[in-house]
Amino acid sequence: MQRKQFITTIVTGAVGMTGLAAFNRFTDELKEEEQLMPVLFIGHGSPMNGIEDNEFSRRWTKMAGEIPTPKAVLVVSAHWFTKGTHITAMDFPETIHDFGGFPKALFNVQYPAPGAPALAQETKSLIHSADVGLSHDWGLDHGTWTIIRHMYPKADIPVLQLSIDYTKGPQYHYDLAKELYSLRKKGVLIIGSGNMVHNLRMVAWDKLDAPEYGYDWAVQMNNTFKDLIGNKTHDRLINYSLLGREAQLAIPTPEHYLPLLYTLGLQNSKEVVSFFNDKAVGGSLTMTSVKIG
Repeated sequence: MQRKQFITTIVTGAVGMTGLAAFNRFTDELKEEEQLMPVLFIGHGSPMNGIEDNEFSRRWTKMAGEIPTPKAVLVVSAHWFTKGTHITAMDFPETIHDFGGFPKALFNVQYPAPGAPALAQETKSLIHSADVGLSHDWGLDHGTWTIIRHMYPKADIPVLQLSIDYTKGPQYHYDLAKELYSLRKKGVLIIGSGNMVHNLRMVAWDKLDAPEYGYDWAVQMNNTFKDLIGNKTHDRLINYSLLGREAQLAIPTPEHYLPLLYTLGLQNSKEVVSFFNDKAVGGSLTMTSVKIG
């Protein structure tokens, strides 16, 4: 299908509509489901995972078949770090290649999923802890499309991004996530995209192909994170700076860790947790991912 035809087809549907009437129609169509949509935290790792057929990308594809097909996807990506909280609100978000030094094939990737302006407006209305900005300038960065193109290769499900406010602390992000809970009842798949252990300065580049190669501190911290997540000890995960030197090494900067807190903030007391892609890469990174529900 030509892009012009594709756009014409989409804009005649609910996701392409704007204005109050369209907002109401879109909201009405997202009826509350009997079953909550699961929530995911996905360790996205290298941008090359977006085009490689490897154990991580294959697991993302498999995951899409294990959960209900969402009506829309909302991603909190480590790579949209902003002052204030913003959400993409355009009809067709741009595919952003926010990296350098990779093969041309990676820069050639386009993921033409539609946006959902009405859902962006509804999400904004749910969040009372911040005045959420409606962005028409961002798009889908590699924290989103490298994963989603494996899960939903037809690019026929609306995809939005929610930014991470770098001026706020961990508790703020955890609490903000709770305000999004009702979206799960309407079939919206919410994904936090980052990495639990993410220290690029300490990567053993010569060990990238060594299977499950992790420094002792990285493996220890990854196991600590899993234990705390499994036991729903969210307060310690929020106050991760108190977890010792290993946590400081695992999280030298917060942007790849905070998407995990958005995922945990959406968990209810009855939901079970499972892990996948639970492996270390290059010594100081882990791909460990979480499914809630």
